[in-house]
Amino acid sequence: MRRVNVKGTSGSGKSTFAEELGRRLEVPYVELDALHHGPNWSEPSAEEFQARVRAAMEAAPEGWVIDGNYESKLGDTVLGAADTIVWLDLPFRLKARRLLRRTRHRIRGRVELWSGNRETWRNVLFGRDALLWWMVRGHFRHRRQWPQRYGADPRFVRLRSVEEARRWLDTTS
Repeated sequence: MRRVNVKGTSGSGKSTFAEELGRRLEVPYVELDALHHGPNWSEPSAEEFQARVRAAMEAAPEGWVIDGNYESKLGDTVLGAADTIVWLDLPFRLKARRLLRRTRHRIRGRVELWSGNRETWRNVLFGRDALLWWMVRGHFRHRRQWPQRYGADPRFVRLRSVEEARRWLDTTS
């Protein structure tokens, strides 16, 4: 296991899990959000994003752990190169609670994210692209689609609880 894609919705713990897995495997951790979000939440074209992600992967020839989804822009860029695909499929209530707690911390602390961006209650709660609604839609869409899409893939690992994720981390590194 040297090239891992960690998937899940916002609040599932992708970044924390992926960063820890990268540390244990002694390979770089790559956060897709950091490569995707530009100043003022601008987004690169699919071609630009693919080039950024390929460059990050090529900069780590010994392996990497990449967290995030973005298949609509990346296609098979990450999934095709991954030797392991981990889905953090945690319960909805846990992810929603984590997302709101994290967001409250980021807003109150004026935490700078990628490219100088900061979360606001507006971009978390309102609009069709609001983070909370994105998580809600993604949770149910992933549960409906991903078992069919990835279930037969021998690289696919579905972790359904925090404890299961901890045990998997402990047995793989």
